[in-house]
Amino acid sequence: MQDPNADTEWNDILRARGILPPRPGPTEEEIADEMDRAIAAAQDRHLEEKQLDELDELEDEEDERVLMEYRRMRIAEMKAQAMREKYGEVIHISKPEFVKEVSEASKDDWVVVHLYRDDIPHCRLVNSYLNTLSKKYKSTKFVKIIGDQCIPNYPDKNLPTLLVYGEGDIRAQVVGLAQLGGDRGGIEGE
Repeated sequence: MQDPNADTEWNDILRARGILPPRPGPTEEEIADEMDRAIAAAQDRHLEEKQLDELDELEDEEDERVLMEYRRMRIAEMKAQAMREKYGEVIHISKPEFVKEVSEASKDDWVVVHLYRDDIPHCRLVNSYLNTLSKKYKSTKFVKIIGDQCIPNYPDKNLPTLLVYGEGDIRAQVVGLAQLGGDRGGIEGE
């Protein structure tokens, strides 16, 4: 016996006479699959009709579109990086500038404060390291202030002192050179 659901001329005659029930319509999935096949076939025919130089031109246009998108993304990344890298040097501040230059600035960026005195050799050493670091980490603000100008009666034995501020608050402090490795300390990667 033949399959009554088969799409044959004989079954069509039997359906026309009412012997077989009408053939069920296609499902949405079958319609979607057929549409996908038709679109793919049309695109293939469209590409088959193209000459080699036309295909090369289409490929070049696609390459150019991808390169333009990559270029746009890269420019956006570079602009964002330039916005973050706004410092690059150690700034000398005074007590009246402290709130603006440290407390307020640290709400947006990390701020490293060096409490120092010029006549202390370890302070000069830390200043030179901070100059190097400020050029490498331009998104971090580096400032220096004379110790007893920042904190009245701050003892010289605690110099050099580093204070690290972030999110408007002090996050770390290093008092004296011993915590930094003493005289033998240095910047890694130099």
